[in-house]
This record gives sequence, structure tokens and C-alpha cells, in this order.
Amino acid sequence: MTEIKDPENTIIVETTKGKVVIALFPDLAPGHVARIKELSREGAYDGVVFHRVIPDFMAQTGDVKFGKKGGESFNPGRAGMGGSSKPDLQAEFSATPHVRGTCSMARSQSPNSANSQFFICFTDAPWLNKQYSVWGQVIEGMEVIDAVKKGEPVTDPDSIISMKVAADA
Repeated sequence: MTEIKDPENTIIVETTKGKVVIALFPDLAPGHVARIKELSREGAYDGVVFHRVIPDFMAQTGDVKFGKKGGESFNPGRAGMGGSSKPDLQAEFSATPHVRGTCSMARSQSPNSANSQFFICFTDAPWLNKQYSVWGQVIEGMEVIDAVKKGEPVTDPDSIISMKVAADA
């Protein structure tokens, strides 16, 4: 078990494959970190599927509208097309590289369209650098992310069972 140095800026994600611990970067992307913590504290990510998982690239999740199993708008065919009811975020791009374990916000073509969806890099993805807002890094459990069922879209996808701020766990 990794020692959690800053529980207020650490996320614990229980998935159908196991536990993942993510260190947050509030100095790098304060708005995105605040949103991840807000949605985690609301339980918005609980039950959300990994809807787009590309081998040797990344695992994407976080569609709290269409990707939440048991949610009123759950629609596996539309998972990845939704977000939360909160406003989109302003981009917080940085020079922090997208490497194995990087957690970054998904968005549309518009730089200021990130909302709730995010992805975790399986491997280095330098073409994403300075194009997406990096908000965290997996510090424990990358083997869990590696084991998430692959697909685009994913058939019978793995999901987040619970996602909590460590200070609240």
C-alpha cells in the first residue's frame, strides 16, 4: 500500500478490477482538480463505465450522464457523449508530459470543453502534451488499469465501483 501523503489531494478509485490511487495536482490544474473532487464527493463517478479503452494508449471513463450504470440516463451506446450538469472547464494546459499513469481530462475539439470525462494513459503519449489538462498521476494500481477490458466501444465494460477523496475514505 502506497503511503498517502496528502489525503485531501488523493483519490481512491475502486474498480471492478481492483483499487487505484491517484495523486492530484492542484497547483497544476486547480479547476480540474476541484471538479474531480466535487464529482467524487457527490458519488457521481460511482458506477461509471470505462467506455473507451485503447490498448497501448489510454482508458477513458467519467461520463456521469450516459455512462453511469443504474443512472436514469445510462445508455451504453451513448457512453462517452455526456458529462455532468456542471459547466465546462477552462483549459489548464501545462508542460507536464502525458506518461504512463497520467490522468488527464477528455474534451471535444474545443479546448474549454472538459467536464467530467477523463483518461488514464497506459503509456507515454507525447502528442497529447500541452493539448489536454493533466490533473493527476496514478501512484498505485496501474496493473489494475492495465487489466480493464479493452474496446472502442467496450462490450460489457469494467466500471468504477466508487471514487472517493482519500480524506473522506
